[in-house]
Amino acid sequence: MHLSGEGATLASVSASSNDQIIAGYEALQGAGGVVVVERDVLSVTGPDAARYLQGQLSQDVVAMVGDSAWSFLLAPTGKVDAWLRVHRIDAESYVLETDPGYGELILTRLKRFLLRTKATITEPRRCALLQHRWDSTLVRLGGDGPEGALVANPVGPLVAGRDELFVDASVGDPLVSVVDAVADEAMIRYRIAHGIPAMGTELTDDTIPGEAGAWVIDASVSFTKGCYTGQELVARIDSRGNNVPHPIRLLKLEGDASLGDEITVDGAAVGTITSITPSLSAELPALALARVGRAVVPGTQVAVGSGPSACAAAVVEPGSVR
Repeated sequence: MHLSGEGATLASVSASSNDQIIAGYEALQGAGGVVVVERDVLSVTGPDAARYLQGQLSQDVVAMVGDSAWSFLLAPTGKVDAWLRVHRIDAESYVLETDPGYGELILTRLKRFLLRTKATITEPRRCALLQHRWDSTLVRLGGDGPEGALVANPVGPLVAGRDELFVDASVGDPLVSVVDAVADEAMIRYRIAHGIPAMGTELTDDTIPGEAGAWVIDASVSFTKGCYTGQELVARIDSRGNNVPHPIRLLKLEGDASLGDEITVDGAAVGTITSITPSLSAELPALALARVGRAVVPGTQVAVGSGPSACAAAVVEPGSVR
């Protein structure tokens, strides 16, 4: 099912019970849990593949540290076309993965400047990704991962785990079957609790990269490589201390709310909810991501919604709440 605000299409089509969601979320935040999701995947190959991507992506794909890294694909204005992960197979072969439904956008955008370049970009295909998560204080030994998978580390505040992308398998393939996978809704809550943005909700064509958070810039942008499309705005915002007009913030709610609800401070509108996960218990309150004004910093008390259904909320640091 595709859930609004999610960075991947979740594999299951059945709703989970509250107890299942709590158990899954506790596993992801504790000893460990795994969920299978879908990702849009494209390949870029050819003698000019590295050179071409180097001029289009914010990441340094030539001098990547490790075999994978996150990157922005930006419009000439510097606003977000896509947030994606790059896997470097070799000097002439790269795999790009992004949230489902955005592969075609990446294909169209990359082909726009593909002139007299010896590089081929494939049509996007829907592939399976295993997302393993565990408590960030645990020490886990690395490994090569299962055969046929591209292994990468996830990013985010206090996020720990491992991702395994199966470029030749889709959800439902026996190759990616998982015993005791956690409830899909548990991973939704995990994403929101750690402040991880998703395409179409937190990240749109009106988003400045820095609004996603300083940690996203650190993970996705190289400030030492050469020029790339959209670089000017990224560099300018960075030189100003990443003081962006509409940062994405995490809210801890004292009641219920809905996507799109207005956020106010002292009666003045300051933003809207972009992703939300409901309360599971007194210890696991509703959480939401929201695009707000720059003055709304962690520690700010806000109101969400209007009228009798309005509730109070606090702006908190990603990864600081359950």
